[in-house]
Amino acid sequence: MLSWPFRRSGKGSASVSVWTLLVIAVGVSADAFAVALGKGLHLRRLTARTAVSLAVAFGFFQGVMPLAGWALARGFRGWITSIDHWVAFALLVLIGGKMLWEAFSSGEDDEEDRDGGIGLRELLVLSVATSVDALAVGISFAFLDVAIVPAAVAIGVTTGVITLVGVLVGHRVGARFGKPAEVLGGLVLIGIGTRILLDHTGVL
Repeated sequence: MLSWPFRRSGKGSASVSVWTLLVIAVGVSADAFAVALGKGLHLRRLTARTAVSLAVAFGFFQGVMPLAGWALARGFRGWITSIDHWVAFALLVLIGGKMLWEAFSSGEDDEEDRDGGIGLRELLVLSVATSVDALAVGISFAFLDVAIVPAAVAIGVTTGVITLVGVLVGHRVGARFGKPAEVLGGLVLIGIGTRILLDHTGVL
């Protein structure tokens, strides 16, 4: 089984194959893809700078969060897993609600804001919200004795690529369908946050 370079050397080390890691990377980046899709639906004009900023920010946080989870695994596992879903839910509902508000109360100022790309604060909020699952993955990697740096890099790069695809697809759809697509974008974010909460609380 292909496992290098994602397995640490040593007797009794558990292995994670390249293909397993790829599946994990795609799985944890699914929320990032959906959020990027929703943001693309929201924007009237998408610049290369905005698209790349989303891809880099989402990829960076998805890469950093497994490192943080891995480092904190031994002492704070129970505390982290008890609140991560609430954090993601709150942040995504906040951003999704803001998008819905703008869709139903649009004016000239709102149009200028939607044409202006994405602000740093919103970018950080979305990046954190879509990467909390990666924190849990990092905790799991600590118990599997995975070589965390190459694994985190692989997850970050995969997320960056998937995010770029999501925002480009979302923008193309949004440019064609206008306000209904913008409403859909907000509902997508709220739906993702709700799914994360229900999944982690055992409802789903």
